[in-house]
Amino acid sequence: MSRIFVAGLGAVSPAGWNVAVLREALDKGEPMPTQPVDRPGWEKPLRTRAVPAPAARPAFLAHPRLRRTSPITHYAAAAALEAVARLRTVPGVMRRLGLVVCLQAGCVNYSCRFFDETLKDPATASPLLFPETVYAAPASHVAALLENITLAYSLVGDPASLLQGLSLGVQWLEQDRVDACLIIGVEETNWILADALWHLDRTAAISSGAGALCVCRDPALSAGVELAAITDPHTYSASNSRRRAAKAMRDQLPGCSPAELLCDGLGENPRLDAAEREAWGDWSGPRLSPKRILGEGLMASAAWQCVLACDAVASRRFTAANVSLVGSNQQAIGARFVSSEPGISHLSARESACNIPT
Repeated sequence: MSRIFVAGLGAVSPAGWNVAVLREALDKGEPMPTQPVDRPGWEKPLRTRAVPAPAARPAFLAHPRLRRTSPITHYAAAAALEAVARLRTVPGVMRRLGLVVCLQAGCVNYSCRFFDETLKDPATASPLLFPETVYAAPASHVAALLENITLAYSLVGDPASLLQGLSLGVQWLEQDRVDACLIIGVEETNWILADALWHLDRTAAISSGAGALCVCRDPALSAGVELAAITDPHTYSASNSRRRAAKAMRDQLPGCSPAELLCDGLGENPRLDAAEREAWGDWSGPRLSPKRILGEGLMASAAWQCVLACDAVASRRFTAANVSLVGSNQQAIGARFVSSEPGISHLSARESACNIPT
């Protein structure tokens, strides 16, 4: 099995339009401000943590394919371009690029617009809106923007599915089907999502954005981070509860070390967080909980966890970082990123239990 390296990172979040501001927001440790979002028929608004408008109109929006796209495509495109920015300067590396776009809610804004028009008057509902309602729309637009995509998949699932997308990218690299692969987790907000979340978790605020990782096999292209392991996916079932799945995932990752980071998916709801909190009860080292700062971004939150973990290792603040994803309704799965810089030790007695599915 070839070694897999992280060549680039990208992010759009309530903190702003790049990885640097995402890092700063987590370092600051203060929850991002919320904005009200009106729910039709309700007097009291719901809450969201929205992505701020960019300081200047992104140049990529001039691309013909992106003229009518919704925010979910804008976020995915911005994160993708940031993640591959360094690779685009290396001749030949971008010849065969894979793309996996992971989503949970997907293109809700255009779906709402289209079905609203359809319910009001089916005869005048715009067919131009419909292509933007499908889950594959962001991947299609990003592929057109980058132009050199060899393989492109859209993966729909709970937030833990992001690491399934990463596993798929690793498989393509192992099979020599691509030279590098982009894995993107992305979501956009709408009052429908804010309302759905309110019914499940009244302490959380829905958020939006994207996170992107570009992985490759060439150590010369590494940003200083190597993918050491992805655990088995531990799915939920009648015989395997969320608690048991979370513990099984935790057991496949190394023990606590003060030089290593845990990037978890904990929010502010004790009931919903119970399985993950219990699974990592033995962890006494440093940890990041992006949802507490950025809000519930669904698939984007999972991507932010991975981006922050890789960024912490790349900046040499930690020798390794574990990512814990206990999905909402499908599976628990984790990953481990380590420094690819020579001379930095990151081995553990329990690391042999990990694997990268192919």
